[in-house]
Amino acid sequence: MGQAATPALAAAVSNAGGLGVLGATGCSPARLRRWIRETRELTSRPFGVDTILPASVRRAATAGGRPPQPPPELMSSHAGFAKQFMQQEGLEPVDREARARAAGLEPEDLAGPQPLSQAFFEAQMEVVIEERVPVYAAGLGNPGPWIDRLHANGTVVLSVVGAVKHLRAVLDAGVDAIVAQGSDGGGHNSPIGTLALIPQVVDAAGGVPVLGAGGIGDGRGVAAALMLGAEGAWIGTAFLATPESGIPEYQKRALVAADSSSTLVSRAVTGKPVRMLRGSWATAWEESGREALPMPWQSVVASPVLASATVHERADVNPGIAGQGAGLVRGIEPAARVLRRIAAEAEAALARAGAWLESPRAEPGRKPS
Repeated sequence: MGQAATPALAAAVSNAGGLGVLGATGCSPARLRRWIRETRELTSRPFGVDTILPASVRRAATAGGRPPQPPPELMSSHAGFAKQFMQQEGLEPVDREARARAAGLEPEDLAGPQPLSQAFFEAQMEVVIEERVPVYAAGLGNPGPWIDRLHANGTVVLSVVGAVKHLRAVLDAGVDAIVAQGSDGGGHNSPIGTLALIPQVVDAAGGVPVLGAGGIGDGRGVAAALMLGAEGAWIGTAFLATPESGIPEYQKRALVAADSSSTLVSRAVTGKPVRMLRGSWATAWEESGREALPMPWQSVVASPVLASATVHERADVNPGIAGQGAGLVRGIEPAARVLRRIAAEAEAALARAGAWLESPRAEPGRKPS
């Protein structure tokens, strides 16, 4: 959930009986340490930290440093497209400090490793280990290189996968649980639908617990995940429109106004497929037929556009990241209330299923009329 999942949101979810997770994808190491400590002040219950560990960046680092910069003419062409787009949309460029504020960053967060670089990811992981967080979740990539040190701290390690073929590597690494996230989910996701993905991951996981994710926005979705063999649900979009969420208010309003057809998947933001609310930047990029640059270079192209749109509250340009469960979000309400409602709805859905099975009409080979 990027920096939408703040200490306030993670703590509220944990205090209400769930497992709150800090979304630390673009969080500087210094800020991540502050967030972990702030969360501990807000809850005595377990919580987690989620970062990404993209294999493409790590492979490039192994080969000699940061991923190679695309040809200058390609970078110039893409930057020119972004500049022209901003002119067409009437978006004024914003300076570095304003861009940082738009991302919720403090001035000290601007120092240190370049975001989305190998040094950045490694520095984040050192903080996670040093702070001995209860749960760590790799939202993208394999946490294998750090897993022994995490386990030595008693940290429970989760890994998010979007296909069965990605499962073996993280199982061999020794993760404690799997999150099977289908294409319905917001953010970096899978080409496989959630309903098809969960049972296949459960079957291949060899008894390692699986959580279902992707488009699960209410208790009926949680019940469905359980029926598919998952032991719980990993939910993001349902908690975006809460007072505790770190996204701008204009994006919360855009989320409440969204429906099931309001999202698209685009590489326009990070270079990897991301499901987001439909805005003119992603739409224009997809319609241009341009090939996105690899991470982190696409973010270099997109960040001036998105920062200006955020500063100027342009929901038509950058309405934010969300999954297809956006249509289930009815209003802005506290995270604890959202969690308790989802739990109650799941219990009700499971009770209805139990009643269906216990019905005398549900005889073998005969459907209830």
